[in-house]
Amino acid sequence: MSKSSEEVLLIVKNVKNKKTDGTLYMMGERMAWMLESKNVFNISYMYADIKAQKISPDTKEKVQLQIILHDGSANTFLFNNPKSRQLQMQDRESVKELLQQLLPRFKRKISSELEDKNRILQQDPESFQLYKDLVVSGVVTPEDFWASRSHMLTSANNKTQPGQNVGVSPAFLADIKPQQDGANGLKYNLTADVIQSIFKTYPMVKKKHAEAVPHLVSESEFWTRFFQSHYFHRDRHALASKDIFTECAKIDEEVMKEEITRNANDPFIDLTHIKDQGIDDEYRGIVDDTRTSNNIANQAMIRRFNQHSTMVLRACNLTESSCVAESSCGDSVKESPKRCENDRKTKSNSLSEFNGNVSDLHINSTNTVYHEESIRKKKRIKEKLEYEDLDNREQPEGVILRLTHMDRYLRGPTPATNTTSSISNWASSLGDISPEDAIQTMSQEILTWGSCRRKILGGSSALAVLGELSPGGALMSGTSLQQLHQQVSPVTREEIKQTYNAMCELLRHFWTCFPVSSKTLEDKVTKMRMTLERFEMSKLIPLKEKVSQYHYAMDLTGHLEEMLRAAYNKFDTWQAKKHARKT
Repeated sequence: MSKSSEEVLLIVKNVKNKKTDGTLYMMGERMAWMLESKNVFNISYMYADIKAQKISPDTKEKVQLQIILHDGSANTFLFNNPKSRQLQMQDRESVKELLQQLLPRFKRKISSELEDKNRILQQDPESFQLYKDLVVSGVVTPEDFWASRSHMLTSANNKTQPGQNVGVSPAFLADIKPQQDGANGLKYNLTADVIQSIFKTYPMVKKKHAEAVPHLVSESEFWTRFFQSHYFHRDRHALASKDIFTECAKIDEEVMKEEITRNANDPFIDLTHIKDQGIDDEYRGIVDDTRTSNNIANQAMIRRFNQHSTMVLRACNLTESSCVAESSCGDSVKESPKRCENDRKTKSNSLSEFNGNVSDLHINSTNTVYHEESIRKKKRIKEKLEYEDLDNREQPEGVILRLTHMDRYLRGPTPATNTTSSISNWASSLGDISPEDAIQTMSQEILTWGSCRRKILGGSSALAVLGELSPGGALMSGTSLQQLHQQVSPVTREEIKQTYNAMCELLRHFWTCFPVSSKTLEDKVTKMRMTLERFEMSKLIPLKEKVSQYHYAMDLTGHLEEMLRAAYNKFDTWQAKKHARKT
């Protein structure tokens, strides 16, 4: 035990782990649990290794705290104070609140991409071996290694696929059930989902949380001030200068003013033209509603409802998507005026009646604003009434393809021989002859058919070459009837296989640089040339020396050297052409 050298923040006795009593220690950089009558820690967790903590519900008989680590493992501690259950709850709350303050300081951010890479290396032995041969040895950089395996990463695939934006529940604050703490106060139990919803709905709160916690205030103190500002200080007229949420309140006021002055994009939800008037008050007349409400409390409540709804909608980024949909609708109407004209004829009754109602809404048609609004409404009406699936417009006829020689079109370029020309002539005149003439013509073609292939190697010469290439022949004198895998040991075979895989990976990066058409590819191909040289010195030459000690009949590394020579020759040729262009 190292209590003397570490700062002990909290000691909680009567804590069980796996039905064994002990003491829980909360220190500056770790938490530990010690068995009774022992002098060393049986369990020790660094705060940087802890991912999250969970507590048992208050309705459950046992008072428990679960620690979840980044590697997926977990451990549960049972608080078993013999005096009372209330003291057990207090012990657990003290540990939980202390962890809430300490964990953000030692939070280790592990990205999903890093987790995917670790998973691939654990599940794919070949990739793991390549990683050790190329990355660990310093032959290639990790970026180049994972660039060729981006298709295996789940995070990379998710980035390419447009995901659906998850919204925020409008009642996420109302779902929190506050509890009285017995001292004329309320206690809120915040979960990670509720905190995330608050951050998405109120971005300024997220910014203030990053600035203040844990440097200025603790986690619990921050949320206490947030709920005080959100509920108890909501109707204040003078904003305190020391309150960290003063700036948030000012920004909320600016957002509400902007939403009030902003015109509605969708005319179907524009309620500014609807007047609160009865049937007897100048029916179908447009009069100004001069009535005002004197109830300030009701106005403030409605204002807060509107503000909350606005922030929830903004969290979903619906404004941008609605603008895109409206612009695409306008473009579709502009691109197909003929289709709109045809549909207008088929739906003239309903559309004319609807357009008449729309025109009645705007008496002053000379006004530019009302004119643009009328055009926008008509576009939206057309969008609601027109369905492309039900459109019976005629498709335009395409260009007729006229072919003189059908066989050339179907089979591609062919040698112009007498046989092919006669077949093409017969095919072109197929519709003008009778079936009997067609059969007679086909019979003559079959009788006079001959192979157009050039004369190749004769039968005797082919047999002679086959004998020389067979085991025991003139060209196979250095070979053996024994199989190769029986001559080479398994360890050497595995090492040659790993070297082949690593070199093929490097050569694949090298050959993808050609043709070199940019400065980036020039730098990469030069870098890959140096990488191949390092690989040859560190891997291939030691393997060649090791294989030569066994005196195998075959050159097991000859093909590897040939692949390297081909890459070097390609690089030298490209570099010579590059210097020739400069001179």
